[in-house]
Amino acid sequence: MGVSVGKDPGTRPVPRLRPPGRVPWALALPAALAAAFALLPLVYLGVRALEHGPGYAWNIVTTERAAQLLGHSVALAAVVVTACLVLGISLAWLTTRTNLPWARGWAVLVTLPLAVPSYVAAFAWLSAVPELSGFTGSALSLTLVSFPYVHLPVAAALRRTDPAQEEAARSLGLGPLRTFRRVTLPQLRPAAAGGAVLVALYVLSDFGAVSLMQYDTFTRGIYTSYRASFDRTPAAALSVVLVVLTVALVATEARTRGRAGYARTGTGTARPADPAPLGKWLAPALGWCAAVTAAAVAFPLATLGYWLAVGNSATWDPARLTETATATLGVAAAGAALTTVLALPIGVIAARHRGRTAHLLEQAAYAGHALPGITIALSLVFFAVRYAHPLYQELPLLVGAYAVLFLPVAVAATRAAVLQAPPLLEDVARSLGRGPWRVLREITVPLAAPGVAAGAALTFVVCMKELPATLLLRPTGMDTLATRLWTETGTASYAAAAPYAAALILLAAIPSYLLGRHRT
Repeated sequence: MGVSVGKDPGTRPVPRLRPPGRVPWALALPAALAAAFALLPLVYLGVRALEHGPGYAWNIVTTERAAQLLGHSVALAAVVVTACLVLGISLAWLTTRTNLPWARGWAVLVTLPLAVPSYVAAFAWLSAVPELSGFTGSALSLTLVSFPYVHLPVAAALRRTDPAQEEAARSLGLGPLRTFRRVTLPQLRPAAAGGAVLVALYVLSDFGAVSLMQYDTFTRGIYTSYRASFDRTPAAALSVVLVVLTVALVATEARTRGRAGYARTGTGTARPADPAPLGKWLAPALGWCAAVTAAAVAFPLATLGYWLAVGNSATWDPARLTETATATLGVAAAGAALTTVLALPIGVIAARHRGRTAHLLEQAAYAGHALPGITIALSLVFFAVRYAHPLYQELPLLVGAYAVLFLPVAVAATRAAVLQAPPLLEDVARSLGRGPWRVLREITVPLAAPGVAAGAALTFVVCMKELPATLLLRPTGMDTLATRLWTETGTASYAAAAPYAAALILLAAIPSYLLGRHRT
């Protein structure tokens, strides 16, 4: 195999992807097994939904109840996406394009809600204002934890946008609002649309917040159907509808986006925009940032602190808390380990090879991540009951669900880490007689190890917070912090739930802090 490097127009060699059809079997075989594992739940879910014939499944998905669930899910997603667009775009503009005092600090604060699970936010609001249950509480909780999905890409786009067009529009007589609407906003459309899709997918797949708020969406309806009947076909049929809805949303966004883009042309680089003076709007702008931060970050933390303070020996159970935290750490570590092992060959192929095989393997790995956790869990339940009953309600099945759900997280980290490793060293090792497996073990993995470890840590964090799959697949008698919080909150035992919520945030914050240090 020749050395796969070429020349950049200017300076130094740049690694190229290897030509198609050259994926070695030592990588292709484990990658194919990992991809098949990721696709297995989806295939079996479709088979199970059609078990009694297409007519039976059609009757289930066309009932008035299914239409109501669909309406609730779409309405909730529409309201949350709209609210997130307003919050995300306004905060991004204030923190990047104005003379807002302490702008960098505000920019950090408004990204912190990403660390708060939706069911913790719902717990905080529900325990303080029980009247919020239902649509209003669900929309409020989901908006406050998901608006950073819009804020982050829009803020990045604003920093990269050349201000020359806005200045030209102002020189032609357009006022600030018309300039923002006719010049700035169209350039933000790709970033805002991408964030909006992430928010919509998050809302459609959410189970914890809507369950605590007792608002029926597809995820809650699927869980209720599964628990209420020995016939699991209705749950499978409803899951397929949710899968179709999710895929249609992603496809629509991709088709709408097309090849549209907004890039600066010409020579030189764009200069930073001059901060716009807020003038008389300074106080309202500060109040807006403070209100959003207080509602999304300070309020959940203060609520947890309140319930921790009012808790007593009757509601606290340190032994059970320790046992639950230990179980959470153990199952999350197992999930992160399996996910990383499965992601390694796919990530290496995605980084080093091109062609249809590499593309299909990578896309298969991403299949499970776009779907709600409850549908993945249901498909694994069906599969275990029918073909692998010894695994039913056992730890390996739960760990497998984590691997399906979060395989893209580890694949993305592995791919990025391998791309940063010089392929020249692998080619030299192969020219010296090393086989593909030895090259992977002795060259590629050691070079990419820091990035792979960071991906494993990120996977560990998301496994800790996962709720719907854990509820359905956990071994009998085992609780995690998320499921215990969900159980205590379901009986309005807020003081008893608070220690589990606080422990979950504290344990998740440690690897998150280490990840932040690694990236800096």
